[in-house]
Amino acid sequence: MNIGFDAKRIFHNRTGLGNYGRDITRIMSEYFPENSYFLYNPKPSASKLFTPNGVNVFEISPRKPLSRFFYNFWRQYGVGKELIRDKIDLFHGLSGEIPIKRKGSNIPVIVTVHDLIFLRFPQFYSFFDRKIHQLKHRHACRNADMVVAVSEQTKRDVVKFFGVPEEKVKVIYQGCQDVFKQAYEKEEIERTRKNFGLPEQYILNVGTIEERKNILAGVKAIKDIDTHLAIVGGKTPYTQKVKDYITENKMEGKVTFLKGVSNRDLAILYQGASLFVYPSFFEGFGIPIIEALFSETPVITSKGGCFGEAGGEGALYIDPENVEELSDAIKTVLFNQEMQKKLIENGRKHIKIFSDEYIGSQYMELYKMLVSK
Repeated sequence: MNIGFDAKRIFHNRTGLGNYGRDITRIMSEYFPENSYFLYNPKPSASKLFTPNGVNVFEISPRKPLSRFFYNFWRQYGVGKELIRDKIDLFHGLSGEIPIKRKGSNIPVIVTVHDLIFLRFPQFYSFFDRKIHQLKHRHACRNADMVVAVSEQTKRDVVKFFGVPEEKVKVIYQGCQDVFKQAYEKEEIERTRKNFGLPEQYILNVGTIEERKNILAGVKAIKDIDTHLAIVGGKTPYTQKVKDYITENKMEGKVTFLKGVSNRDLAILYQGASLFVYPSFFEGFGIPIIEALFSETPVITSKGGCFGEAGGEGALYIDPENVEELSDAIKTVLFNQEMQKKLIENGRKHIKIFSDEYIGSQYMELYKMLVSK
């Protein structure tokens, strides 16, 4: 079977959607090597985020000079010709988009939708960005043969906002990168901790520092607890609001914003952390929760939404609006070894549904079903 992937994010996005695309490509090519995987990349990448193996994974870029110049047009309108030329049996849009025009429209098309946060929380997006996201996702969900949602929460949103029939939306959970599934030596964990200037005991938070992810609640929650909070994530204007609170309450020695953290560094920081806190208001899924569970680090996250799907019984759940509740939960886990052991053990059981083999088998079952129709 020849399978085509919309690969823009694979080659150009370092985090989130890029990681998902690279993981799906790796999983499918490793567990189902009898197939060929064609990655449709609209333009050359400035950095080597992914290198196709040339055996069963191939990069396909615009061939004509005009298409290379108008690469976004090629991605939306010209790629259909490439699918026919490459004898593609199925096309998978990995990030909420599919081509607007598809020649050879008998080729089955799947689209993965990660979240519809731009519709649930429009205040966090500009008018222009919100409309572009809405148009692309609506077109993809209504015109694809099948929609993959990364959580039951996202499935409900696709059905609600775009009127897509429930039977057309299948939930297949996301996993995380292999680097988070490795066990690191104590010496390396200790060395990494010291390199980033962290104390022996610290709490970790990972994610863009933005209002929706609500890390200010985490800062407020540790104000009177003898612990340290390490924050890893891209900055937004909200970051200053967090820093102002830290300064006003003389907490500079209790919170560290980490910079220059590689994926390997991050995986090691997870394993060195006493606790992972994620008091976000809303997510499409919450990959950092999965990363923490694979790292055997206890998790505190929010009630409702997708968080229970990601954390299972390996997490303690709080109201993200209630700082006191979060503070109590932190103290409960930090100073109770039995609670820590229970969460870690439950997490080990829960993460089986996020294994590469399980995720790959679900996608291949879906691919074969659509191709055989």
